Amino acid sequence: MKNLLFLTGLLMSVNTYAQHEHHKPVKEDSGKMKMTNDTTPPHQHHSMQPEHDMGNMSHAFSLNLPMSRNGSGTGWLPDASPMYGVMYHSKKWMYMLHGNIFLRYNNQDFSNKGSRGDSKFDAPNWFMFMGQRKVGDRGLVRFSAMLSLDELIAGGSGYPLLFQSGESYKGKPLVDRQHPHDLFSELSVSYTYALSKHTDVFAYLGYPGEPALGPVAFMHRPAALYNPDAPLSHHWTDATHITFGVATAGMRLGKFKIEGSSFTGREPDEHRYDFDKPRFDSWSGRLSYNPANNWALQVSHAFIKEPEPLHVNKDVNRTTASAIYSLPLAKNGWVNATAVWGINKSKNHDAENAFLLEGSWRRNKLALYGRYEYVQKSVEELVLDETIYGHDAIFPVHAFTAGIHYDLLHINKIRVAGGTQFTLYRTDEKLYSLYGKHPMAFEIYLRLYPFLMRM
Repeated sequence: MKNLLFLTGLLMSVNTYAQHEHHKPVKEDSGKMKMTNDTTPPHQHHSMQPEHDMGNMSHAFSLNLPMSRNGSGTGWLPDASPMYGVMYHSKKWMYMLHGNIFLRYNNQDFSNKGSRGDSKFDAPNWFMFMGQRKVGDRGLVRFSAMLSLDELIAGGSGYPLLFQSGESYKGKPLVDRQHPHDLFSELSVSYTYALSKHTDVFAYLGYPGEPALGPVAFMHRPAALYNPDAPLSHHWTDATHITFGVATAGMRLGKFKIEGSSFTGREPDEHRYDFDKPRFDSWSGRLSYNPANNWALQVSHAFIKEPEPLHVNKDVNRTTASAIYSLPLAKNGWVNATAVWGINKSKNHDAENAFLLEGSWRRNKLALYGRYEYVQKSVEELVLDETIYGHDAIFPVHAFTAGIHYDLLHINKIRVAGGTQFTLYRTDEKLYSLYGKHPMAFEIYLRLYPFLMRM
């Protein structure tokens, strides 16, 4: 409980400082977006005085794109995406602070149908701080830092999540649990140069950082903001969002972006407060396309060298494709949706597929959200006895989640919301002896997050 109070106090303190910084004068540049922190419905905003003048800020990798396209790493969101955060500035720099905390009770398999469920009070969380400034007329430099206190709150074994797999703790693979994220989840810098209004070239370095692979990471996708849990397909699509050693170069050509990365294939080790050894032994390529303000599409492929430390000499070829959709509505509303497919293929093993569909609908203080996942989990992933289940067996896992989220109050620029969600799992009957038939999970939480920003 002390850790939870500390985490809450930390966000409040940072937010109070940011509010003080808002009132410093700023010299505006032309040709960029003006942002405000505001809760005014879109159809009324034109007649209202902004609560704070937040200055001008472009996209992190282009002076000619809107900031709302910012995702995680170098990934793109739709231009129509909602943005939650606090902006402030000095004479030359523009800064942005994001964050998310879920103070929750999580019970996986509350119906006690199997032996692998668990329950826990915890607080999934992350904080992101970024800054950028122009260099000359066409240059843009940017830095980003992302922190998480997951291990401080949940411990080294993370939090319960049925059928989840990936990474390890105390020399054993984590299964039916989501691993905690590292304290330093991103420390990156980048430089972009505008060749023209429609063409940019950029370079990105992260230690840790995120290579050009997969969709925007789950905690930054608008459709997933209300769900405390990492997807079961995390290690099929976006687990590389924390990689200790990344170098990416890319080019934007109008509505398209092509980029490539060299990065460390090994996933973070169980020591969440240190910096892992950079290896630069893996590569990836990604093609992104935003055909309209409401859409962000991508396809990507990577060779990943020995991602799991307990499985040496097991390299992974990963391919992903995704579509993200955002539609602003009247009365402070939004519809957001994401579809993601990923496949992992290792030598001498059958390919394993994963599919995710998630969505949310919001109006004023109320949000409804859901997620469906289909993942193929191997005997190795679920740490099963090969003599019983077979060496090459793959088990389909379905997960259906539905939740409700409601804003209760706000403190300065921080919203406090209450929410709950239920998840129904379905898998192969051969696993009933361990998981039971159709186990169910229940969660209830308080969420702390920043206000919606208006353009």
